[in-house]
Amino acid sequence: MAEPPPPRLSHLGAVELLTRVPERTVRFFVEQMGMSEVARAGGSVYLRTWDDYERFTLKVTESPSSGVGTTWLRAQGQGELEALAEELGAAGLGQGWSPGEEGIGPAYRFRDPDGHAYAAYWETEWYEAPEGGRPALKNQAAPYPGRGASVRRLDHVNYLAQDVPLTARFLEDVLRARLSEQIVLPDGAPSASWFHLAQKSYDLVYTADWTRSRGRLHHVAFALDQREDILRAADVMLEAGIEIETGPHKHAIQQTFFLYVFEPGGNRIELCNAGARLLLAPDWRPVSWSLEERARGQAWGMKTIESFHTRGTPPVEE
Repeated sequence: MAEPPPPRLSHLGAVELLTRVPERTVRFFVEQMGMSEVARAGGSVYLRTWDDYERFTLKVTESPSSGVGTTWLRAQGQGELEALAEELGAAGLGQGWSPGEEGIGPAYRFRDPDGHAYAAYWETEWYEAPEGGRPALKNQAAPYPGRGASVRRLDHVNYLAQDVPLTARFLEDVLRARLSEQIVLPDGAPSASWFHLAQKSYDLVYTADWTRSRGRLHHVAFALDQREDILRAADVMLEAGIEIETGPHKHAIQQTFFLYVFEPGGNRIELCNAGARLLLAPDWRPVSWSLEERARGQAWGMKTIESFHTRGTPPVEE
């Protein structure tokens, strides 16, 4: 088997959510998800989970509609970042350099073939908890908040795409992300693809948009330590009047224990277990699932609900 090319990206860094009700969305992430506010700029609020090492995890931006804004990916180094920028420019998908973001240095902005916005960067500010608010263990970014779900870190982003095969080729050939699992149609073409950047089994996911729209979001996922944390999170959401879409349950693909809710701005949020599978093999063999296999339901037989296939942000008129 041919050796895979060396990676250019190290991990998913942060993501921007768009919302018409920014203060309600921020309150949800602070009170129900257990995140902390670190900065405000213009119409945006920057938040972080308690154990992400960088300054911010989530950017909430006021917008006429819901959806996903920029996704930040940290490069393996400055040389890898510059090489990626050159290839993205040659592919006609690059948008040029930007001066950076809250705690992030110069970033190269680009779009995937479906129109989702990305920024790749290397320089970053490591978060330091303020005096009097530092964790007891020095290998932890901040104290455990003990508030709401207390999500630990950003886990993955699932995008909706008009053309999954085209976008999958872009992730493999240009971003050098590696395919871990996929759902394939009878002709062999993927209708959903799960990609990983390092040893975590997936970071970026693309699933077919049944509305044939471009640039939409399916969900953003945040990780907790164990299944019991997700069960408790379900009660947290229930008491707060947050809409629960499905779960708690276990996915067949990737074996992730999950809970899906909708934040007040309408974006789907997943809470999942941080103890998900690791892919240690450098030559991992992607797992393919047929439509027939997926029709059997999730890991323990629960059928996928209809809204999971049809609802995304921004919403699309029927």
